[in-house]
This record gives sequence, structure tokens and C-alpha cells, in this order.
Amino acid sequence: MVNIKIEGVSYQVEEGLTILEAAKKCGYEIPSLCAFNHGECSNGSCRVCLVEVKGARGLVASCVYPVNEGMEIIISSPKASEARRASVELLLSNHNQNCQQCDKNGQCELLHVAYVTGARENRFVGSKTAVTLDELSPSIVRDTSKCILCGRCVARCENAHGMGILGFENRGFNTIVSPAENRSFVNSPCIQCGQCVSVCPTGALMEKSEIDKVDAAMKSGMHVVVQTAPAVRAALGEEFGMPVGTAVTGKMVAALRRLGFNKVYDTNFAADLTIMEEGTELLGRIKNGGVLPMITSCSPGWINYAEYNYGDLLPHLSSCKSPHQMQGALIKSYYAEKNDIDPKDIFVVSIMPCTAKKDEKERDQLKVNGLKDVDAVLTTRELARMIKRAGIIFNRLPDEDFDQDLMGDYTGAGVIFGVTGGVMEAALRTVYFVLTGKEHEAIKFEAVRGFEGIREASIDINGMTVNVAIAHGMKNAKVLLDDIRAGKSKYHFIEIMGCPGGCIAGGGQPIVRSCFMPNEDDDILDTYKEKRAKALYSEDERLTLRQSHNNPQIKKLYEDYLGEPNSHKAHELLHTHYNAREGFND
Repeated sequence: MVNIKIEGVSYQVEEGLTILEAAKKCGYEIPSLCAFNHGECSNGSCRVCLVEVKGARGLVASCVYPVNEGMEIIISSPKASEARRASVELLLSNHNQNCQQCDKNGQCELLHVAYVTGARENRFVGSKTAVTLDELSPSIVRDTSKCILCGRCVARCENAHGMGILGFENRGFNTIVSPAENRSFVNSPCIQCGQCVSVCPTGALMEKSEIDKVDAAMKSGMHVVVQTAPAVRAALGEEFGMPVGTAVTGKMVAALRRLGFNKVYDTNFAADLTIMEEGTELLGRIKNGGVLPMITSCSPGWINYAEYNYGDLLPHLSSCKSPHQMQGALIKSYYAEKNDIDPKDIFVVSIMPCTAKKDEKERDQLKVNGLKDVDAVLTTRELARMIKRAGIIFNRLPDEDFDQDLMGDYTGAGVIFGVTGGVMEAALRTVYFVLTGKEHEAIKFEAVRGFEGIREASIDINGMTVNVAIAHGMKNAKVLLDDIRAGKSKYHFIEIMGCPGGCIAGGGQPIVRSCFMPNEDDDILDTYKEKRAKALYSEDERLTLRQSHNNPQIKKLYEDYLGEPNSHKAHELLHTHYNAREGFND
């Protein structure tokens, strides 16, 4: 610990903290565009967090300046206050100030610090940097007119995936953040995960909205069916002021009904179905000498990464479609037949925590009889915008149940798909039953839970030792993949999720910023993943059925329609293939 003074008041803080971090712990919120708790910072480039330190030459950037014994810090001096205001005004001078039309309206950190610092309108007026507007990707829009060159997106891509898709291009006044050579995201090996979007302080990076597509489908009179991913219920409430980690399943369903969807289903049904298909595939590979380890295929960001970087390992991937694509395929076949609706008249909307799902639905491999499995993907944030636009007071909604016909049942195994390790645990619950003929007594498999970047476990099931591993974030996945490539992998089954923490922290989830969450704990940026995960694990424990093979509607689906897991019909509807991306695997 070291002794410091802030505004003349003595404090003890941990050695090694920056002034910004120490001030936060002592009850001061220095204006900042750093999001230092995420580990993404650009070495003080924005100069918004300037403070005075007695004895220092000039003002210092508090986000990178470490505290030391006896330091005296002055935040509110006229000199520091004016400098912070001028820094923000300079940022605004090169910024597209169309705040009313910006998707980040209400959660823009630049607008927040402009208000806090008292920035004056048009204080500096002059030329602006040439603008690039990249809207070619189905997932992410990049608008350099709103970029403040903070570098948080650059750091997040590197920290999460070790990829460096984004970087600083050009010099001086012409500097922009972009893929190499200012290419579009679609002409780079970007995996479309949206982690860059989740840390961008402005609207420079945003998901590509498909709300208009959904509006048009409803207006045209199509039969519009919506499904929601498990992770959405653990985060949607944050958009309406609820504490992080509040499960809002019932209110979410009620809101979707009031928005006019013809059917409201839970993707957890298809998560249970995925376990039946994937578990059967795994056991088949183990018994018949198939390609091992088998790797999960639920995360489209991870699939993109594999196609770009590990084309030679694609045979290791499960052939299963992701759950929402499976459900979309069934809605346009099984559901359509049962309800005597032409599949061409059905419009399937997926509410997902992920921007990569927008890209995934466009794949040619994910069509049946020329029809897309899924027609539109909305992020959790987009759903919140639709609810607010409709004037629905979310917190006052009653709790309602998903539609129960055909694909309304789900188990706890489906719920936990939204957190890293969840797919693995769900699979083990069913594999254990298939191999032993009885349920795993504890139900939970604690060994695969947690947030370490790479986790491994050896599970003894009826005399068979099943070696498994879990990785989230491509930087961690690379370690396991390189071992497979080198012939050193000992595993039978590997779960890989694109986003650190899994879907609960996907690129389409609500933005977590302490400056917009005054009622949350100071450590919210460090703990939000754990809190969202707890919401899913809690729902799993509340349910009577917790293993996918016990879902009665899944059993009926096989009896009436599919025959058995991995049947010919199941492969037609529920399985796919992947292709190496030429030019990136050389």
C-alpha cells in the first residue's frame, strides 16, 4: 500500500494502480475514455483524464500514470478542468455530431464526458479527416467519422483473439482505425464477433441493424416467428435499468408478444436438439475411429476463425448447425407442415447476443430447398431498441411463458449453452446417460465451469475416460488447435466459443460501462460475466428437467419426424459443412 492525497484528503491505495484506478477506489470519477477495467487502453492518447500532480512537469494522463508514495493529486483545479474540457472539444471538432441518428445515442461515452467536462459547442472549427463508411459486412458497420482514435477496439481484438484485425492507418491528421489498407471487414479475416463493438465508446463501430427487415416482414403479412438465445435473458434487463445478472425470461417473452410476433420460441429447444445430434456424433466418432478430437460448432465467430486460419482442421468440427439455425430449419419444415403454412411465407427472426450470427445466417450451406434457415438476426441491443420504440414499460410487464406447441419445452442443459463450458456440460450430461443408462447423480459437472481461458478435465464414464477441454477467445483456442495440428492433443471433445466468457459477453449484448450504471458495484466491469453466468446457472437449477435427452418434445420430434439422432433426415435439416477460406490458409 502507498499513501497518497487526492484534493488534500489522505488515502491508502495499492501500489501499482494508475491515478485513474486509485481515484475510483477512493470515490472519484475522473472523466475518461479509457474503460481501464477492461484492460483496453491506448496509452493516454485522448488526454481526457488529465490531472495535476504536485511536483510533476505539467498535467499527466491519469489512466497511465502510476501512483507512488506521498503523491498529491488535484483533479478539480482550474488548470486541469480547462485542459480536460479542451481535450474533449478537440475530439468533437473532428467528430460527426449527428447524435440524434446515432445508434449509440444514450450510451455514448464521448457525449457523456462532453457533458461532464462542460465542453462548448463548435469551440474549434476546421477541416475534418476524410471519412470511410464500411457497410459491406452483414454484421458490423464501421464509420470513421465517429472514431476518436482511442484504440480500444485495436486492443480488444488483440487481447481476445490475438488477431490484430484493426490497427492505425496513415499518420497525423489522416490517421484512421481500420483493417489493413482500409479494407472492408468482408475483405479481411475478421471473424465478425463484435468484440470491437462492445468496447467502442462512440458509434464508430456498431452492429448492422436488421430492425427494418423485421418491420417489413410484419407489414407484408408474413408469419413471423421469433426465437431467443439463452444468453439474452441474462442481459436484456440491463437495457432497462435492472441490475447486471437479472434474469428476465418472462418479461422478455411478454415484450416479444406485444411487438407482434406470431410465435415466440426459445432457442433452448434447439440447444437440447444440438446435444442429441452432437453427442451422437461424438460417440460415433469414438466408437468407429472417427476424427478426434471433435470440436463444437455452435459459435459462428469460432467457425469463421477456423475457416480463415485452420482449414486443415475443419474435419475436427462437428457437422451440427448452431442451435438457432437448427431451429430455423425446423420452423420452416416440421412447424410449417404441422401448421399447413408454406415455408416461403414464414419469416424467422433470431434474437442473439452475437453479431457473428448475422453473418452466419447468410451462409449458402445454411439453406434448405433454397430457403434460409433464419431470415433476420437482432442483437440483444436491437431488441431493447424495438421495445423502447414501442413504448413498452419493460419493468412493468408480467412474466409470460414461451409458446408451448411443438418446440416449447427446454431443459437446464439448453439454458447453460450461453456461458463458456455450458455446451460441454450439457453434452456430458447426456453422454453420461447414454454410456451408463442412468443420470449423473450430481447433474452438474463442476470441472468444466469457470472463466479460465483454457480448462480441461478427464471424466470417467462407465470405465471410459473421456478427456475434454474448453477454450473461449481465439487466443486461447489457438493453443489447443496448434496441439491438434502437431499431433499432441489428448482430448476426445473440445468446446470453443468465440467470445471471452461465451455468449453472455457476446458482441451484441448490452454495453457495460460504470459511468452509465451508477447503482452497480465499482467492480462491475470485472464481474459482469460472472453475474450473467449466475443467472443462467440459477435458471438451470430451477428447472425440473435438466438433461437434453429428457426433453419430451425432443423425443416426439424424433418419433414423428426425424427418426433418430444423426438420421438421414436429421442430416438434411440439422447438419452442414465448412470450407477453408482461400488466401487466408496459405
